[in-house]
Amino acid sequence: MTDLPRRSEPRWPALIALLSIGALHYALPSNLTIGPDWLLLALVIALATPAIVSMRYGYPRIAQIFGYAVSGIVTAALIVSLSLLVERLPSHRESPRELLLSAAALWVCNVLVFACWYWRLDAGGPHQRDLKWSHTDGAFLFPQMMLDRTLRREMGEEQWRPGFVDYLFLAFTASTAFSPTDVPVLSRWAKGLMMVQSMISLGTVAIIAARAVNVL
Repeated sequence: MTDLPRRSEPRWPALIALLSIGALHYALPSNLTIGPDWLLLALVIALATPAIVSMRYGYPRIAQIFGYAVSGIVTAALIVSLSLLVERLPSHRESPRELLLSAAALWVCNVLVFACWYWRLDAGGPHQRDLKWSHTDGAFLFPQMMLDRTLRREMGEEQWRPGFVDYLFLAFTASTAFSPTDVPVLSRWAKGLMMVQSMISLGTVAIIAARAVNVL
């Protein structure tokens, strides 16, 4: 095997996803969030900053702890906002337009939140994946993992490892088709997370959007 340098996975796509979640919550109506509108975005920045600094200076364990903390907070914020929106449906206080926009924002947040979780947990997380020559084991069976070594070498994918976009696509298909499409799920924890994500997506699309259309 050729002694090639390992390619580290960039962390900025996950950071952009977390900032996008905070921005979407900032855009939600105030009655669908707890505390000031800017609170979640501020928490994301406050926790992501030391995670980036810790990783840069060679403390992956500390970065992982901050990463779990920010992922847990955005997950809790998503569930709370969705619960508040469902709770307010019978009161008819929101216009159909507000309902649809809020449902769309929460649906996008759902995709981004679980993409972050899959990216953070699969095969020990991005740092552990960087330590391996290539990705051959994990909670998800990506198509590249099923290629034989010779074909991967010919395709220039000897060191292939899933990046954040791969997990984003996985989360997107789980929220739209309610299934992982071309990426089978192998681990029990991943199956559990995907069930939760599909339930949230189903509740957002089928209940809230249907209610908004009914009011029209």
